[in-house]
Amino acid sequence: MTTDSPQAALRLSALRDAIDRAARLTDRSGDDITLIAVSKTQSADAIRPLIAAGQRVFGENRVQESQEKWPALRDEYPDIALHLVGQLQSNKAADAVALFDVIHSLDRPSLLTALAKAMDAAGKRVPCYIQVNIGAEAQKGGCPIADVPALIAAARAADIPLLGLMAVPPADVEPAPYFALLAKMAREEGLPRLSMGMSGDYETALMLGATDIRVGTALFGDRPTPARPVPKSGRGMIRNSPAT
Repeated sequence: MTTDSPQAALRLSALRDAIDRAARLTDRSGDDITLIAVSKTQSADAIRPLIAAGQRVFGENRVQESQEKWPALRDEYPDIALHLVGQLQSNKAADAVALFDVIHSLDRPSLLTALAKAMDAAGKRVPCYIQVNIGAEAQKGGCPIADVPALIAAARAADIPLLGLMAVPPADVEPAPYFALLAKMAREEGLPRLSMGMSGDYETALMLGATDIRVGTALFGDRPTPARPVPKSGRGMIRNSPAT
């Protein structure tokens, strides 16, 4: 999938205008908001038009995918800031510390230990967000709400710079209560930033205090749906056919 330059510029401009309108309702401006263009699964050719249009902060979900495309892009555009917004395995901590400028998915003590060790070895401190499992969903990553204060204290003790909290509310429900809860937790812990809000709900997130929003579809368009495998037998075709 590619994004031509005029279309990328129009999408980016429209999104920034919408961000500015929403931010002004909370006595802020669009300049106070960090727009993270989530470029997971996007090729370098799809990313370049957004860079040409002025976008400089990008987010990726996977370390390996990022290693394949971003070093060359950052050689071309050294002012790019790269955020890891997806789950991080502890065995990828050193790679994440080497590549990313911000990590949004610190969510457990074992990862904290791995990141602290990697930062010590690299001689650099990478700012992090604590990811909270705000909807208590078993299938999602994130620190359980009850465990967040202890994880924050441990991160501070390990000299990991904390920016704030990050969360993804449950799908297909009103996100406002979850955003409000995350904002309350951040205030209670003295954390200034909130990484919350995506293409479908960033305006609500901004109304409730988001400082960083993670937007992919509104900038790149819908990602192609993977093709479904073709059944190997007529019996499988009947079993897997959608109801009519």
